[in-house]
Amino acid sequence: MRTAGVIGGGLLLLALSIATASVVGAAGLSPADVLRTVAAHAGLPVQAPAPLDDGIIWELRLPRVLLAVLVGAGLSVCGAVLQALTRNPLADPYLLGISSGASAGAVAVLVLGLGAGAAALSAGAFGGSVLAFCCVLVMIGRQLGSTVRVVLAGVVVSQLFSALTSLVVIWAADAQSTRGVTFWLLGSLAPASWASVALCAAVAGAGLIACLLASSALDAFAFGREAAASLGIAPARTELVLFSVTALTTAVLVAASGAIGFVGLIVPHAVRALTGGRHHVLLPACALYGGVFLLAADTVARTAFAPREIPVGVLTALIGVPAFALVLRRRKETPA
Repeated sequence: MRTAGVIGGGLLLLALSIATASVVGAAGLSPADVLRTVAAHAGLPVQAPAPLDDGIIWELRLPRVLLAVLVGAGLSVCGAVLQALTRNPLADPYLLGISSGASAGAVAVLVLGLGAGAAALSAGAFGGSVLAFCCVLVMIGRQLGSTVRVVLAGVVVSQLFSALTSLVVIWAADAQSTRGVTFWLLGSLAPASWASVALCAAVAGAGLIACLLASSALDAFAFGREAAASLGIAPARTELVLFSVTALTTAVLVAASGAIGFVGLIVPHAVRALTGGRHHVLLPACALYGGVFLLAADTVARTAFAPREIPVGVLTALIGVPAFALVLRRRKETPA
């Protein structure tokens, strides 16, 4: 009953958030305009709104709303999986340097002209994220559960790839490209398009399914690798598959939205308080509430300071840093 309430409440909250975010903004649109636009583009016999309103809703507002939901859902699920695999409550794609690595790879493709299109951008981001995570693993060795080692390694790797990103931008980009890349690196959903929504939906959906299929193994990892092995699970193979899934998912999401931090840290902790630690419930709940969280943050980021817009990554960092400090203070350190 409790699980159904959490999932049902998440679905209702997500639907209300999408409806609200679709009409909030400077354009003064109504819910009826949004419904008529969606119905008209779906081929139903209704009169579409004026062309300007139709363009704002269909080309700008709806892709941004859906991309916020997908990015929030994907990063939250990745955070929950990384926390289970590393048995570390501070694990998160951003804190482990995966987002910085993905940003460096994507910027290299973007600025140096190593490819074209969303696929090339995602491939560069994936290469960067895998390289960054390998650097973290080399630094911490087998101490995945050590809070201090993991956080320090993540900070060092993030700084390394941030420096490489800055070097590429300063070396090869012109003034206009530098402005655009800098805004993107802070995390922004403004460039959303239906193509990026489709790609993120496919990758985030496949990632969620893959992680759900491994939910029993993730439950076993809470008791350690040895305990998981005693239950018939191959720890090394499971870790390799799930680390690859989280790296690929993060890479595609970062390529579409920039490095938006702390979503994968905040949401799993908040949702775990509602659902408990069983991953077959925790993961879909993280997807729902992660989408709600980032959509709310992006709506505030683009409307609270109008006509200016702040990058949503700045807002999530302002929320995430106090949450990080709270989790860190409650964490009982594992001896290195």
